[in-house]
Amino acid sequence: MADIKVAIIGGSGIYKLDAIKVKNQVKVTTPFGSPSADIMECEVDGNSFYFLPRHGHGHHFTPSEVNYRANIFALKKLGVNTIVSISAVGSLQEEYAPKHFVLVDQFIDWTKGLRKRTFFDEGIVGHVSTANPVELSLQKRLYDACQRAGVTSHLGGSYICIEGPQFSTRAESKIYRGFGAAVIGMTNVPEAFLAKEAGMAYSTVAMVTDYDCWKEEHCTVQEIMDVMKSNYISAQKFVKEAIPDLVKNPVKFVPENEYAVMTDASLHKPHHKEILEVVLKK
Repeated sequence: MADIKVAIIGGSGIYKLDAIKVKNQVKVTTPFGSPSADIMECEVDGNSFYFLPRHGHGHHFTPSEVNYRANIFALKKLGVNTIVSISAVGSLQEEYAPKHFVLVDQFIDWTKGLRKRTFFDEGIVGHVSTANPVELSLQKRLYDACQRAGVTSHLGGSYICIEGPQFSTRAESKIYRGFGAAVIGMTNVPEAFLAKEAGMAYSTVAMVTDYDCWKEEHCTVQEIMDVMKSNYISAQKFVKEAIPDLVKNPVKFVPENEYAVMTDASLHKPHHKEILEVVLKK
């Protein structure tokens, strides 16, 4: 198995970019079921990384249907320790315009409890701090890559995650603006929190597609798709800058899950040990 430490989780449009060469596909089994798709071994300018289409090939899983635990577990099982999440979002603030990228540093969970969000349950208890859900050194590296790629980008901001697949009502959108959130999306929670539990460096590149619906202007799904096409061009430039840098100069960070498990080891069952062996592996 290739010694690959960096992975991108994103939409299917990412791996179809001209800059990326798909070399192989890896099927990974997990105690939580199957990930969204086989893990793709990819290459950009001779630098290998893994890619996982979050919604499956052809985009057939809704945000609530994505098996986030299987996705993160599968990547950790393959030896990944650094995850770049590329996600389409709506903007909640005037300064974050469509086609801009936002390197968020916080998440607000506004989902409705439908998603499995922890590796520590069903007989095993663990707690990991999510005070800093994003690895800040990785966030800065990705921001710098955006700058080198010539992509208009912003360092910092909160991402509020809603259930979806429906977009917000105008009343809801105004409430979220009142929270001070920068962008709104449907997928990065519990993804970011699970990566934290697994001791992985995680950071989001949020690609703005529209102003949600708080602004007094109507935006159709087709208009959003048109902006997404433009964003993918920017994403290609970003990936060409970010991946070689992360492969050649790995992010240095300290995992915060080493002392997470509270349950006495004598109570660990075989399936618990299988999970912990991967999740707690350094």
